[in-house]
Formats: sequence, structure tokens, C-alpha cells
Amino acid sequence: MWKYVLKRITLLIPTLLIITFIVLFIMELTPGSPGQLILGDRATKEAIAQKNRELGYDQPFLVRYVRYIWDAARGNLGTSWSSGRPVLAEIMTRFPTTLTLATGAVIIGILVGIPLGIISAVKQYSVVDYVGTTFAMFLASFPPFWIGMMLIILFALRLGWLPSFGATSLKSFILPWITTACAFIASQLRMTRTSMLEAIRMDYVRTARAKGQLERKVIVDHALNNALLPVVTLMGIEFGGLMGGTVTVETVFSLPGIGSLIIEAIRLKDVPMVVGATITLATLFTLLMIAVDILYAFIDPRIKARYVSVRSKA
Repeated sequence: MWKYVLKRITLLIPTLLIITFIVLFIMELTPGSPGQLILGDRATKEAIAQKNRELGYDQPFLVRYVRYIWDAARGNLGTSWSSGRPVLAEIMTRFPTTLTLATGAVIIGILVGIPLGIISAVKQYSVVDYVGTTFAMFLASFPPFWIGMMLIILFALRLGWLPSFGATSLKSFILPWITTACAFIASQLRMTRTSMLEAIRMDYVRTARAKGQLERKVIVDHALNNALLPVVTLMGIEFGGLMGGTVTVETVFSLPGIGSLIIEAIRLKDVPMVVGATITLATLFTLLMIAVDILYAFIDPRIKARYVSVRSKA
């Protein structure tokens, strides 16, 4: 298991090199220069050129790429061209907001989506199944900004129960959590239902029923464990995507998250901030996928046995 984890972490290095090159190249193709965007349109060409030299933007692209990789390898993600603060400090300032938003939305999605998916599969073609699938399609049909605005109108403006903006307390995250979790609930419900329908038709489930085991034990101990693998995969992918920041939700509720930070940095052509945030998110996403792979061993005994057998042979 540890050899597999180390191998995956080692593969992270070329991945980050490629991502850094792509992001830097795309930012290179965008119009304008950082000196012009920082100083404004009224600045003279001499002042703009001087600012670009200070930022190292007058050097060739490959030279800037190699220099950035060298600095990043030593833990220096650069300094923001717009704010003048270290990039890592800016990211860490915004990271708790994004982490809180993503974690709350995932928890709601798990607590609502997975049980509804299990019930819909066990009660296939029943009223509960039709209600569950309709509910999933309903949640997936509406865009997050519309859901967010409707929640603000109802719970913030009309009822006055919850705040409509900011991230001052956990109460401020309730509406953003619900808004973000809607699409996650829909995907978890559909994936869980599909996986459970496939699992309950397997031979080992029929054998367990033939032995006279309780239906609840058959569903939980035999079908659910095997059906959870694709659900956990989707959960990790969705959580990694949410860690990138839900720009729409952050904009609607005025949350200072990583998503809004990247959008603002792109608008200002703040290359160190864009690349630094992208590298951070790519690293987090890869580590989440490794954690999902490790979680497989605890869900499915067959995977754990495979790792044990490989270790014993070694």
C-alpha cells in the first residue's frame, strides 16, 4: 500500500510541471501586460516597461517558466503582482472559506443523496423510486445562481432567518451549503441508485437471500459495500472540484474563496497568483484521489486482500 502511495505522489511531479507550463502559456497568450494592467491605461510606456522589468516579465517565456519552477520547488510560489503579498499567504487566507463550503456541501450530499439512492434502488419502480429520481432531476435542472438567489429571497429577505452574504460565522454558510449541495445530492443519488441496482442482482446477494439472511443484512453487508466503490470515486471527484472553488456560489453570497481569487487574478493578469492557486488545487486534488484509493481497501475486502498478498510475496 505504501509503495503505491509513494508511486502516486511521485507521479504528481510531472503532472504539476505540465499544469504549470499550460497555465503559464495560456496566461502568456492573454492580451496586455501586467505592468499595463497594474499601472492603468494612463501610464506611460516607459513606466509600463519599467514595471514589467521589475516583475521579470520582459524575459523570454521559457526562462520565466524555469525560474518559476525553481522557486516553487523551494516552496516559494511568488508574490502577487496586484496586492504585493506572498501568493501562498493569499491562498491560505481564502482556503478556510473554500474548505468550509466544500466540506459542508459534501456532508449534506452524502447524508441526503446516498440514503435516497439506496431506498430508490431497493424500492425500484415504486412511488419512492419515482419521487427520488424526480427529485434528483429537479435539483440538477436549476443552475446554482438561481437556487442561491431564491434561497436569499426566502430565508434572508422575507423571513430574515439567515444572512445573505459574508463568511463571518457558520450560520453564514447554511445557504451556500444548500446551494452547492443541490447538484451534489443529485449526482450521489443517481450514482448510488445505479450501483445498488447492479449490486443487488449479483449472485452473492441471491445466495445470501437463499441462506435466509435478513433483507436488511443482505442490503447493508453484501450489496452496499460493493456498490459504494463508484460512489466514493464520484464523491472524491466532486469534493476535489469543490475545493477549486464554486465561483458562482462565492459570487452570489460574496464569499472570499479560492474560486473568486483565481477569477480576480485572471482579470488582473496576476500570473503568480493564477499559477500558484492552480498548483495548490492540483496538489490537493491528487492527494484526495490517493485518499479515495486508500479508502477502497477499507470498503472492499478484496482490494485489501490484494495489497496484502502483494506485500507478502515481496
